[in-house]
Amino acid sequence: MKTFLIDDDDLGNYLTETLLRLEGFSDDIRTFLAAEEALQALLTQPSQEIPQIIFLDLNMPVMNGWQFLEALAPYEARLHGRCHIYILTSSLALTDMEKAKTYSLVAGLIHKPIDGEEIRAIRSQLEEERAQ
Repeated sequence: MKTFLIDDDDLGNYLTETLLRLEGFSDDIRTFLAAEEALQALLTQPSQEIPQIIFLDLNMPVMNGWQFLEALAPYEARLHGRCHIYILTSSLALTDMEKAKTYSLVAGLIHKPIDGEEIRAIRSQLEEERAQ
């Protein structure tokens, strides 16, 4: 499963990527330290190579996670049903949870650090969607 990991935290990326590999979630993981780079990569992917999963940090310099989601708005139809975005955050703010619900590409909000149980739940959710 093609996965993008977007977070400006090197250590967090390493830990998340390692866990995704250990759980057998994905062997095709691209890590980005800047949302702008990830946006450029995503928008230049051929349709058949769009990542099925994006793990997106909210708090990043220059372009934060919310700005990344806003930049995707014009491409929503191309991505909908093919690309699921999970927000990774250390915030416990209810406003973040409510705001995340306003983006149709956002499949969920996960509090950092992600754990194996959450990864298995995401995989199960995706398998259920494919079966329908």
